Amino acid sequence: MSRPMFLTLADDSWQRAHYALVIAAGGLSLGRDVTIFAGGRSVLALTADWSGLAGFIPDDTLADRGIAGFGELREAVMELGATVMACETGLKLASLSPHDLVDGVSVRGIVTFLELAGDNPVLAL
Repeated sequence: MSRPMFLTLADDSWQRAHYALVIAAGGLSLGRDVTIFAGGRSVLALTADWSGLAGFIPDDTLADRGIAGFGELREAVMELGATVMACETGLKLASLSPHDLVDGVSVRGIVTFLELAGDNPVLAL
């Protein structure tokens, strides 16, 4: 069995969040368990409207270029069974509440994420 993947985001970069979803989708398609922890303002990536992320590129622009859109990737990652967490402190920093998050995202602290990761590597994007 493959080692699980643990990804964490720390800022509001659209590019980093999009690439984290690409990595997560790839890992899930290979049968790996994936956990994503969004800290700081990266929690914006887990809301219905992610256009507040820095460097935002609309999904239709990506589609025109033959690139999977943010919404498509996030939906696939969720449907493929990733564990997705939003940092409780990050929500406060971004002036959001748990109700602003898409379905399937849990609100947790960094200690919970690190406890789950155990001795496995954590990829910070």
